[in-house]
Amino acid sequence: MAHIVHANAGRFCWVDLAATDAARAKAFYSQLFGWTSREQPANGGCFTRMRLSGQDVGSLYQLSRDHLDRGVPSHWTPYIRVDDVGDAAQRAATFGGKVIVRPFEVSGVARIAIIQDSVGAHVGLWEPIEVNVHEVAHG
Repeated sequence: MAHIVHANAGRFCWVDLAATDAARAKAFYSQLFGWTSREQPANGGCFTRMRLSGQDVGSLYQLSRDHLDRGVPSHWTPYIRVDDVGDAAQRAATFGGKVIVRPFEVSGVARIAIIQDSVGAHVGLWEPIEVNVHEVAHG
């Protein structure tokens, strides 16, 4: 996976896990790959950055009670780096896709959206917040 700082528009740059049991997922990936974790507040909640050798490899977060009640399973979302998340989401809809989650800001990290492509696959769009573009490492 390309590191977000080094990813050009149009390349995969990030991945996150929406988990039915975030604590259990954290333990699993820590044991399997030796990933460490760091909690980060965002948008009134928190998500976990998973790291290996001091570098972020992805993130995970707890699915909301509403999602759990609706039976949404744990799932990974890969993100593609874009220069303008609003424009990319709009263009996706123009080309036969759907905007599943409208663009919003993850506090101090990125502006993101989730789209469904023209064949039904979900993918995230990721526009880094300016401060992250200048950091040496994601995070």
